[in-house]
Amino acid sequence: MKVLDLKCSHEHRFEGWFASTEEFESQLTRKLVACPVCSATDVSRTPSAPRLNLSSARGEAAVQAEAPKTSPDAAAMQARALQFMRELIEKTENVGERFAEEARRIHYNEAPARNIRGVTTPEDAHALLEEGIEVMPLPVPAALKEPLQ
Repeated sequence: MKVLDLKCSHEHRFEGWFASTEEFESQLTRKLVACPVCSATDVSRTPSAPRLNLSSARGEAAVQAEAPKTSPDAAAMQARALQFMRELIEKTENVGERFAEEARRIHYNEAPARNIRGVTTPEDAHALLEEGIEVMPLPVPAALKEPLQ
């Protein structure tokens, strides 16, 4: 089993487990490796150091080389963003493809007022804004769309 340090084009760092380096390359070519934060499939390996067991004739302890890590500030910011997204998902109703229709129904008091989220086209979103209905695009990371195992 190969454990690889990876990052996406948006600089999100994550770990991937593969049967072999060849399997990683195969999956990467087929766009099967995706960032768990933003779903980007433009993924690359980052430098990592394997565990090195070095011992001298005197039997000194093993030395482990460390891989470069995400800065504490970047990791904290990423964690806060994911927490915000989780809270937003918990506090909104997913109306899916009916977003524009449901937003209009709420705006014109034809449906109960509530917080909703869903999918719409850029044209429909622009039309909603022109009608005075406030909307905001918010891409939800794939990792938050499904329950965690």
